[in-house]
Amino acid sequence: MTVPGFVTHDPEMLSLFWIAITTAAFVLGVGCQIRLRGAVWANPVMIAIALVACVLALTGTTFDAYFAAVEPIHFLLGPATVALAIPLAQFIGHVTRSLVSMCLALVAGSVVSVVTGIVLVRALGGDRLVALSMAPKAVTTPIAIAITQQVGGQPSLTAAFAVCGGIVAAVLGEPLLRRLGISDWRAHGLAAGLAGSGIAAAQVARRDPLAAAFAALGIGLNGLVTALLVPVIRMLVP
Repeated sequence: MTVPGFVTHDPEMLSLFWIAITTAAFVLGVGCQIRLRGAVWANPVMIAIALVACVLALTGTTFDAYFAAVEPIHFLLGPATVALAIPLAQFIGHVTRSLVSMCLALVAGSVVSVVTGIVLVRALGGDRLVALSMAPKAVTTPIAIAITQQVGGQPSLTAAFAVCGGIVAAVLGEPLLRRLGISDWRAHGLAAGLAGSGIAAAQVARRDPLAAAFAALGIGLNGLVTALLVPVIRMLVP
């Protein structure tokens, strides 16, 4: 791989280079959103992806090479998700009072997400591999990749679907709920956790700590339900 300005085959140097590029791209994305007064459509992750993709294209770097170089960042996704348990512990009383309705929403959301993902792919002519890779799209990326590996999907496709789904949920989720007259932060947080995994959850978490608690619960429980559901539905996918 050739990077403008230097040529190296040192894995550590390449890793440092791509981690720095990724971090800088995200910082620029956050800066853009701040300058645009917190506009939800100026999502930092979306901006960072576009910037990193440009650098990958300019340097002729494959996705596999990039992914291997930024493995430390991928590893940190797990602890970052677990850190959402802090607001969950702070608002455990609110969670227990909403437990029944929340469980109903959780099951409905998980089933609809998995089924619609598979049906959409098959309706558009996609094969079984793509359909299975699409199934866990609403789960946080580390869990989604693990589920895909178990059911015979393509982890790289699943990662792309999960990130894209998270961006869509982050951009459209809150405005859509408010247009429907839903202002309760519990609903916003749970919806973000169920539909957008970590990306949407991180966005609502910055707006309200109660939303962060319900987003954390949505991420964890949706991952559990989807992990149980996808292997069962896999047997029904032609």
